[in-house]
Amino acid sequence: MKTYFRILKYAKKYWHYLAVSMMCTMLYAALNGASVYLSIPLLDTLFQETAQKSTEVVTKVNTTDSILPLWVINLKDSVQQGFSNFIFTGDKLDSLFRICVIILLAFFLKNIAGYAQAYFLTFVEQGVVNDLRNEAYRHLHRLPLSYFKNERVGNLISRIINDVNVLQTSISATFLNAIREPLTIVVFLGIALSISWQLTLLALIILPFSMLIISWIGLKLRRQSGMIQEKMADITSVIQETISGVKIVKAFSMEEYENKKFSAHTHSFFRMMLRLTRIRNLSSPLTEFLSIVVGVVIIYYGGKLVLIDSSLKASEFLGFLFSIFQLMPPIKELSTVNNRIQESSAAGDRVFEIIDSEPAIKDIPSAVNVPRFSGKIVFDNVTFHYDDSQEPVLSGINFEVQKGEIIALVGPSGGGKSTLVDLLPRFYDPAEGKIIIDGTDIRSIKIESLRKMMGIVTQETILFNETIKNNIAYGLKGYPEEEIFEAARLANAHKFILENPEGYETVIGERGVKLSGGQRQRIAIARALLKNPEIMIFDEATSALDNESELLVQEAINRLMANRTTFVIAHRLSTIINASRIMVIEKGKIVQTGTHAELLSNKNGLYNRLYEMQFRDDLYQNGNS
Repeated sequence: MKTYFRILKYAKKYWHYLAVSMMCTMLYAALNGASVYLSIPLLDTLFQETAQKSTEVVTKVNTTDSILPLWVINLKDSVQQGFSNFIFTGDKLDSLFRICVIILLAFFLKNIAGYAQAYFLTFVEQGVVNDLRNEAYRHLHRLPLSYFKNERVGNLISRIINDVNVLQTSISATFLNAIREPLTIVVFLGIALSISWQLTLLALIILPFSMLIISWIGLKLRRQSGMIQEKMADITSVIQETISGVKIVKAFSMEEYENKKFSAHTHSFFRMMLRLTRIRNLSSPLTEFLSIVVGVVIIYYGGKLVLIDSSLKASEFLGFLFSIFQLMPPIKELSTVNNRIQESSAAGDRVFEIIDSEPAIKDIPSAVNVPRFSGKIVFDNVTFHYDDSQEPVLSGINFEVQKGEIIALVGPSGGGKSTLVDLLPRFYDPAEGKIIIDGTDIRSIKIESLRKMMGIVTQETILFNETIKNNIAYGLKGYPEEEIFEAARLANAHKFILENPEGYETVIGERGVKLSGGQRQRIAIARALLKNPEIMIFDEATSALDNESELLVQEAINRLMANRTTFVIAHRLSTIINASRIMVIEKGKIVQTGTHAELLSNKNGLYNRLYEMQFRDDLYQNGNS
């Protein structure tokens, strides 16, 4: 129940809507009872029983055979007497007309109250769902990159969309069913007690059996519901992965394989849903059957009181039956409340797993803003390994970078180049050592302030399904169009942008799929140019491009590097000849440092071997072209 109460806390801010909804719920229950209780005088009128006879019988039954306190009996009799006097004044047609008007008014007001209650409760439900979903999404942005390496995208999407939707039912279960149904039960139970306490006690035999069934089924439902949410996450992941990799699926003719894999997951989900439905729907028919058993006993015993003992009027017995059978729907509904709470709690556990994940990368209380970079960057004995491995990715990294220097990082794949530059904007934190900017440990700088100083262009360019203009100005507000156009010109992107029918307003599709690789890179460079960062990071930004695109992108990169401190991870060594310093990284360590000429002079060095290998490859490719 801890998870369930935590879900309900999100409803606190909507307390005024809840209050109105609950008042309407109470009014609905009262009017619902009144509309049924009015059947007694209606039947008296139709059966042509006099008000005097009705009062005499009721008084006799209440004073001689009731467990109610005397003052309650007197109050009830006074109200009943006054109501009878109002109804039965005049002839039978007048009484019938008054009863019909009152019944019509009672049902009208009851439905108005029901509508208002549903509207205000829906406001609360959707508000809680909206707040929970927003909080989970906001918290995702606070989590470090390491979190996303260990989680499937489809699983996270499923939790934020599907699981949060399931939580909605717990709100209605609490503030509608858990309030309206008990109130309805109390109202009709009161009516039943006022007519015959013996028959009422007989009817209450059903409750203990119902409660046992509800508890047993609820425990099974929570476990099964959690498994279903996990399976839905699997299905979402398969869809996400297949759509993202649709080109590879088609290239390898794996459509049928993916279809079978998806069908296997959906069939498993289908079986789980059948099992859940079987368990969920078990409580209602069992409760109803028990109700009918008791109802049959009541009809027999009550009929005996009317036909033989004459201690109960026919109209009162029918009114009692109406009241008892009106108890069955709320009892059945209550039998599902616990089920829905358990299902919502299982979904809540998965949502709160995201919200409760503590970000490893966060601001310390004393973190400061650093408005600009003016001096140097120092890597001081930096060692790093991922959380799930003690094998160091970087070990004993020591170097300094002066403002305005261009630092190139080269080396074999998997050597730790990308990890090294990822430490600078604090995508990860070192396991040992520290990184210092202008004399301040970057862990003492506010993350937002730190990252504002930096621009990043990666090999895998990330663009959004928006216009080209919005992608260039991503994260920047109030920029005039002319500055956006100028950034695109410097990035060699302005020309191809204008070739599109809608120019800068062209929507480029998910991940920029409507653009070529070189065009996407130039949009990313234009984005970095507009941000105008003091520190630039290029992570193999030209490695996946053809020669023509590479020339255009490299020209744009050279403009972007001007007068900036730059870190370049280079795939093609020809692009970093003019770097201030080249660092060769192998197996997490810096094995060589120097300029291009200095490193080439060491014939036995790794850099020279890499250069010669690439030179031979370039000659081979040019010879075949």
